[in-house]
Amino acid sequence: MRFLDVLLGSVAVTAALSAPASQADSNITPTRTIKGKRASKFQFVGVNQSGAEFGNKDLPGTLGKHYTWPVRSTIDTLMGKGFNTFRIPFMMERLIPNQLTGSINTAYAQGLQDIVNYITSKGAYAVIDPHNFGRYYEKVITDVAGFKAWWTTTAKLFATNDKVIWDTNNEYHDMDQTLVFNLNQAAIDGIRAAGATSQYILVEGNSWSGAWTWVSSGNGASLLNLKDPQDKIIYEMHQYLDSDGSGTSTACVSSTIGTERLQAATNWLKANKKKGLLGETAGGANAQCISALTGMLSYMATNSDVWTGWLWWGGGPWWGDYMYGMEPPSGTAYTKVLPSLLPYI
Repeated sequence: MRFLDVLLGSVAVTAALSAPASQADSNITPTRTIKGKRASKFQFVGVNQSGAEFGNKDLPGTLGKHYTWPVRSTIDTLMGKGFNTFRIPFMMERLIPNQLTGSINTAYAQGLQDIVNYITSKGAYAVIDPHNFGRYYEKVITDVAGFKAWWTTTAKLFATNDKVIWDTNNEYHDMDQTLVFNLNQAAIDGIRAAGATSQYILVEGNSWSGAWTWVSSGNGASLLNLKDPQDKIIYEMHQYLDSDGSGTSTACVSSTIGTERLQAATNWLKANKKKGLLGETAGGANAQCISALTGMLSYMATNSDVWTGWLWWGGGPWWGDYMYGMEPPSGTAYTKVLPSLLPYI
């Protein structure tokens, strides 16, 4: 979503919320493991789990003050609802500080590894999401070789974990289209160079990777020829249902807007024999948005030959009363929207 300045990391929070997963859940016994195939038309259905990307103006930032990690009990609860995929946003600069070709920050990496390994040990998928909008220290990334190196270093952390999915970068925007292609290709090449050869790679487009503008923005044409020797590319798109598609309002344009905004992208996927994932979506907790969401998910299920699934934005322990909050037990979407979405999980 178009939420560049995540401010929640700088507000006062309780110690229980600010502890990383390894601390906050150290005494929690895992309660659910995925066994067998879910009865769903979708391969991936899940929730974005925010926290580690918060406080993005405070780098490197302090754990518990500027950023946090998702908690294990939330993963257990959401898996109990049928979700099997969790996208973990984090900051590139915190994992590999100072320069793209630098070394891993072991403390931050430990937090990432803790939650990713917990998710995948339960049989779910973990999406590694550098939530940087194509920027590094607020500057557009133009060092393509450096970006490849960043990805090779990062991919080595999880190169043998088959339940990890790579996301090249969150929501490139206002960038040269050829540069976006080159960065995506560099990420693919860097990941495979790390020996990570079994996992899916999510590539994102320019213009906030919007599904509704996938064709009109030029993403479809410019990203069509991305190459992966393992042939495991999935095109990740995002779609919100408010007037400007930014995901900043509880209002949805109409009860059919979700389906309408996916049609051109769906046709592109089918025409080019590609697979897509809706990596972020949400709508307000009201009747019109719920109709728009369920209509959209029904449309995606009908076209599950090209749509591999959908991920809700967003969950995470610091969202509080956020309008799209999917954090149990009392998140706005968790209590008021999720019941209507259960048939599509």
